[in-house]
Amino acid sequence: MSVGLPSFSPEEKAVYSMISVNDGLMAKEIASGLSMDRKQVNHLLFSSPLMHELCFQDNDYRWHALIRQAQVHEGLYEFSGWYGTVREFLDASEDEWLSSLQDGCRRIGRNLNDQRGLIHSFLDCRSVMCSLFHDLSGMMDSSYLDWEIAFELRLNRARMIRIYADVLVIAPGHVFSLEFKMKNKPEPDEVLQAAKYIPYLELIFGPSYEAVPALVLTSASDLFEFVPIGNTDMVLPAASGDMLFNVFNEYMGFLS
Repeated sequence: MSVGLPSFSPEEKAVYSMISVNDGLMAKEIASGLSMDRKQVNHLLFSSPLMHELCFQDNDYRWHALIRQAQVHEGLYEFSGWYGTVREFLDASEDEWLSSLQDGCRRIGRNLNDQRGLIHSFLDCRSVMCSLFHDLSGMMDSSYLDWEIAFELRLNRARMIRIYADVLVIAPGHVFSLEFKMKNKPEPDEVLQAAKYIPYLELIFGPSYEAVPALVLTSASDLFEFVPIGNTDMVLPAASGDMLFNVFNEYMGFLS
């Protein structure tokens, strides 16, 4: 999915992916593993925004990704207001979750100005997600409790690569990026916003995951539809909170 963000060469993506699935590689190991020229690898490591902004080199000259392509996705906590498993999310009381989310938002530099009802939107989001997992409990086995979930993802310390997400749900083979709006119908600019960071999520999570954007309209009810993304032939799902399970079923097929 392309929404006008910078594109990266197959070589850049290959180098980044190899770094992401390993726990520290030297340039010569990357070159050997990918059958690439060592000079080309070195050039990419030090000139590509993908490596410069999403990776780092330690004191032993080994390269690491800020977020590992492995379950559990090490590093995701560092960029999220709240991160854990669905089980941990459901086990926390509303007050515990909100306090932890606010602490996490301060840690990542997320503005907590409540003049426009930010805290209410947090609680609205939590309520929808609790209802979603309650719905899933009657539709599939308990494996969803081990899915990863992140609230208020803010990967924004880079110059070119920035990712914002209200909620990420990481299920087997899929990363659902949920954009929440307290509205009852989809607006074109909000559809674009929901889709905007999917190319970067695809890079970060790698080829084993399909990144799925969705717009969640918490003031709507009985809504599930696919809406166009700008002036393209692509679409994304929009759903009310009570119908959000359909987004997951559409891609995971647990009701088929």
